[in-house]
Amino acid sequence: MKFFKVAVPVFFILCMQPVFAVETGTALKADAIKKEPFSDAQTIATLAAGDKVSILKKNGGWLSVKSAKGNGWVRMLSIRRGDAKKAKGVADSLMGLASGRAGTGKVVATTGIRGLDEEDLKTAKFDAGELKLDESFATSRAEAQKFANQGKLKPQSFDYLPVAE
Repeated sequence: MKFFKVAVPVFFILCMQPVFAVETGTALKADAIKKEPFSDAQTIATLAAGDKVSILKKNGGWLSVKSAKGNGWVRMLSIRRGDAKKAKGVADSLMGLASGRAGTGKVVATTGIRGLDEEDLKTAKFDAGELKLDESFATSRAEAQKFANQGKLKPQSFDYLPVAE
Protein backbone atom coordinates (compact mmCIF):
# COMPACT_ATOMS: atom_id res chain seq x y z
CA MET A 1 0.00 0.00 0.00
CA LYS A 2 2.91 2.34 0.59
CA PHE A 3 3.71 2.32 -3.13
CA PHE A 4 0.15 3.28 -4.05
CA LYS A 5 0.07 6.29 -1.68
CA VAL A 6 3.28 7.72 -3.17
CA ALA A 7 2.68 6.72 -6.79
CA VAL A 8 -0.74 8.35 -7.17
CA PRO A 9 0.34 11.93 -6.29
CA VAL A 10 3.50 11.57 -8.43
CA PHE A 11 1.40 10.24 -11.32
CA PHE A 12 -0.93 13.26 -11.15
CA ILE A 13 2.00 15.67 -10.94
CA LEU A 14 3.67 14.13 -13.99
CA CYS A 15 0.45 14.06 -16.03
CA MET A 16 -0.64 17.60 -15.29
CA GLN A 17 0.00 19.87 -18.25
CA PRO A 18 1.34 23.30 -17.27
CA VAL A 19 -1.03 26.12 -18.09
CA PHE A 20 0.65 28.98 -19.91
CA ALA A 21 -0.83 32.40 -20.48
CA VAL A 22 -1.32 33.16 -24.15
CA GLU A 23 1.10 35.83 -25.29
CA THR A 24 -0.43 38.82 -27.03
CA GLY A 25 0.94 41.00 -29.78
CA THR A 26 0.16 43.82 -32.16
CA ALA A 27 0.71 43.99 -35.92
CA LEU A 28 3.40 46.56 -36.68
CA LYS A 29 2.41 46.72 -40.34
CA ALA A 30 -0.05 45.16 -42.74
CA ASP A 31 0.92 41.57 -43.50
CA ALA A 32 -0.65 38.36 -44.76
CA ILE A 33 -1.80 35.58 -42.46
CA LYS A 34 -0.59 32.38 -44.14
CA LYS A 35 -1.94 28.83 -43.87
CA GLU A 36 1.61 27.52 -43.27
CA PRO A 37 4.87 29.22 -42.17
CA PHE A 38 6.11 29.79 -45.74
CA SER A 39 6.14 32.88 -47.96
CA ASP A 40 4.47 30.99 -50.81
CA ALA A 41 1.75 29.42 -48.62
CA GLN A 42 -1.92 30.23 -49.18
CA THR A 43 -3.00 33.59 -47.72
CA ILE A 44 -5.93 33.23 -45.30
CA ALA A 45 -6.43 36.89 -44.38
CA THR A 46 -4.55 40.16 -44.01
CA LEU A 47 -3.66 41.92 -40.77
CA ALA A 48 -3.68 45.71 -40.67
CA ALA A 49 -1.19 47.74 -38.65
CA GLY A 50 -2.42 47.85 -35.05
CA ASP A 51 -4.47 44.63 -35.19
CA LYS A 52 -4.28 42.60 -31.96
CA VAL A 53 -3.24 38.93 -32.08
CA SER A 54 -2.73 36.04 -29.70
CA ILE A 55 0.60 34.33 -30.27
CA LEU A 56 0.26 30.55 -30.07
CA LYS A 57 3.73 29.34 -31.06
CA LYS A 58 6.88 30.15 -33.04
CA ASN A 59 8.48 28.32 -35.95
CA GLY A 60 11.68 29.87 -37.30
CA GLY A 61 10.88 33.43 -38.37
CA TRP A 62 7.12 32.83 -38.19
CA LEU A 63 4.53 33.16 -35.43
CA SER A 64 1.33 31.13 -35.26
CA VAL A 65 -1.36 33.68 -34.37
CA LYS A 66 -5.04 33.84 -33.63
CA SER A 67 -6.81 37.06 -34.60
CA ALA A 68 -10.26 38.42 -35.34
CA LYS A 69 -9.40 38.18 -39.05
CA GLY A 70 -8.24 34.57 -38.99
CA ASN A 71 -5.77 32.09 -37.57
CA GLY A 72 -2.48 31.19 -39.23
CA TRP A 73 1.15 32.16 -39.62
CA VAL A 74 2.59 35.69 -39.76
CA ARG A 75 6.19 36.82 -40.21
CA MET A 76 7.76 37.37 -36.80
CA LEU A 77 9.06 40.84 -37.69
CA SER A 78 5.52 42.00 -38.49
CA ILE A 79 4.35 41.48 -34.88
CA ARG A 80 5.35 43.37 -31.75
CA ARG A 81 5.06 41.03 -28.81
CA GLY A 82 3.38 42.27 -25.67
CA ASP A 83 1.18 45.30 -25.10
CA ALA A 84 1.87 48.03 -27.67
CA LYS A 85 0.63 50.67 -25.17
CA LYS A 86 3.54 49.87 -22.86
CA ALA A 87 6.15 50.70 -25.53
CA LYS A 88 8.26 53.63 -24.39
CA GLY A 89 9.19 54.84 -27.85
CA VAL A 90 10.95 54.03 -31.09
CA ALA A 91 14.01 52.50 -29.40
CA ASP A 92 11.81 50.15 -27.37
CA SER A 93 9.94 49.07 -30.50
CA LEU A 94 13.19 48.48 -32.36
CA MET A 95 14.52 46.37 -29.48
CA GLY A 96 11.41 44.23 -29.67
CA LEU A 97 11.91 43.77 -33.40
CA ALA A 98 15.63 43.08 -33.21
CA SER A 99 15.46 40.56 -30.42
CA GLY A 100 12.15 38.90 -31.17
CA ARG A 101 11.22 39.36 -27.52
CA ALA A 102 11.08 42.89 -26.20
CA GLY A 103 13.51 43.60 -23.42
CA THR A 104 15.31 40.27 -23.24
CA GLY A 105 18.22 41.23 -25.47
CA LYS A 106 18.36 37.68 -26.82
CA VAL A 107 18.71 37.82 -30.58
CA VAL A 108 16.75 35.03 -32.23
CA ALA A 109 17.89 35.56 -35.81
CA THR A 110 20.52 37.55 -37.62
CA THR A 111 21.55 38.14 -41.20
CA GLY A 112 24.67 39.58 -42.71
CA ILE A 113 27.17 39.56 -45.52
CA ARG A 114 30.59 38.06 -45.22
CA GLY A 115 33.30 39.64 -47.33
CA LEU A 116 36.22 37.93 -49.02
CA ASP A 117 39.55 38.00 -47.25
CA GLU A 118 43.00 37.68 -48.79
CA GLU A 119 43.07 33.89 -48.31
CA ASP A 120 39.71 33.50 -50.12
CA LEU A 121 41.07 35.44 -53.07
CA LYS A 122 44.28 33.38 -53.20
CA THR A 123 42.42 30.06 -53.24
CA ALA A 124 39.68 31.15 -55.68
CA LYS A 125 39.26 29.06 -58.83
CA PHE A 126 37.52 29.86 -62.11
CA ASP A 127 34.10 28.22 -62.47
CA ALA A 128 32.54 28.54 -65.94
CA GLY A 129 29.16 27.30 -64.65
CA GLU A 130 28.96 30.06 -62.03
CA LEU A 131 29.95 32.66 -64.65
CA LYS A 132 27.11 31.47 -66.92
CA LEU A 133 24.71 31.60 -63.98
CA ASP A 134 25.78 35.19 -63.20
CA GLU A 135 25.37 36.18 -66.85
CA SER A 136 21.86 34.69 -66.88
CA PHE A 137 20.77 37.39 -64.42
CA ALA A 138 21.69 40.17 -66.83
CA THR A 139 18.91 42.25 -68.36
CA SER A 140 18.72 44.64 -71.28
CA ARG A 141 18.45 48.39 -70.87
CA ALA A 142 14.91 48.25 -72.33
CA GLU A 143 13.80 45.56 -69.82
CA ALA A 144 15.31 47.54 -66.95
CA GLN A 145 13.51 50.71 -68.11
CA LYS A 146 10.20 48.81 -68.38
CA PHE A 147 10.66 47.48 -64.83
CA ALA A 148 11.45 50.97 -63.52
CA ASN A 149 8.38 52.43 -65.25
CA GLN A 150 6.08 49.73 -63.81
CA GLY A 151 7.41 50.48 -60.31
CA LYS A 152 7.16 54.25 -60.92
CA LEU A 153 10.87 54.55 -60.16
CA LYS A 154 12.59 57.82 -61.00
CA PRO A 155 16.29 58.35 -61.75
CA GLN A 156 18.19 59.98 -58.91
CA SER A 157 21.66 61.50 -59.04
CA PHE A 158 23.98 61.44 -56.04
CA ASP A 159 27.56 62.39 -55.21
CA TYR A 160 30.12 59.66 -54.80
CA LEU A 161 31.63 59.15 -51.35
CA PRO A 162 35.05 60.73 -50.85
CA VAL A 163 38.06 58.46 -51.29
CA ALA A 164 39.39 57.20 -47.96
CA GLU A 165 43.01 58.14 -47.32
